[in-house]
Amino acid sequence: MNVPFSEEQVRALAYQLWEEAGSPEGQSEKFWDLARKQLEGTPNALESGADAMSTESKGSTPTMPKK
Repeated sequence: MNVPFSEEQVRALAYQLWEEAGSPEGQSEKFWDLARKQLEGTPNALESGADAMSTESKGSTPTMPKK
């Protein structure tokens, strides 16, 4: 069963995942998609998260996209 979720929930989770990954520059869309997939319960979303979280940080803080 799919439970609806808000844009704010996606944004908050994407930001959390991005911070946990070390705030990598230029990766905001990747984390937005990962957060949406996790909230949807998409299979392999957690596996994708591990890939995203292994990215090295470049020290810059991008803003999360608004979708």
